[in-house]
Amino acid sequence: MCGRYATTRSAGDLSAVFESTDSTGGFGPDFNLAPTDPAPLVRLAPEGHRLLSLGRWGLLPPWSRSPAGAARMINARAETVATSRAYAPSFARRRCLVPADGWYEWVRRPDGGRQPYFMTPRDGSVLAFAGIWSVWESAGAARLTFSVLTTAAVGELAEVHDRMPLLLSPERWAAWLGPTDEPAALLAPPDAGQLAGLEIRPVPAAVGDVRNDGPELIARVAPAAGETAAEPTLF
Repeated sequence: MCGRYATTRSAGDLSAVFESTDSTGGFGPDFNLAPTDPAPLVRLAPEGHRLLSLGRWGLLPPWSRSPAGAARMINARAETVATSRAYAPSFARRRCLVPADGWYEWVRRPDGGRQPYFMTPRDGSVLAFAGIWSVWESAGAARLTFSVLTTAAVGELAEVHDRMPLLLSPERWAAWLGPTDEPAALLAPPDAGQLAGLEIRPVPAAVGDVRNDGPELIARVAPAAGETAAEPTLF
């Protein structure tokens, strides 16, 4: 967790929502974003304003010898992000917001199959995952990369998976992006009101194939009979 999500808003829409300057040159919707894919993120520019950028999902610390490990670094645990050799420098100085429509999880069914679910705001608003970023350089080229922070799932979300993205309400965006003297406070879980606004939506099995994309992947379907939220797995 989180290993797949959807982000479908345009650069213009995200720039307006996050009050940021677009530096991406534009990008298309992605209903099935997977590790190492390019994705939008919002960070602070050196001048202090918010910047909408495109980064690769899977953080590469500056000391990484190759990009091969990026797919294993898509998530950073909130419990250890401040002390991890790989993540701590970015958590201290390079935090970002990762816009999303929602994220996917898979629940193992009694028949051995898996039912995918899409966690998304009921009102259609954008989510902001807490993220951290870094720039990895090789052969004179620089690559912007990022990870999504996860925390222990709570409430009904815990029936789908034991982890969830660290969700940040708009009131927390400025603090997450800016300098802080209380880094631990940044890692507080989302409040009950924000979680109550999430829908846990069963969606088609086609989302399990990363080659599939399109709005049909987030359409509600009837879950399989006798389905239970036991032993969920992502892949």
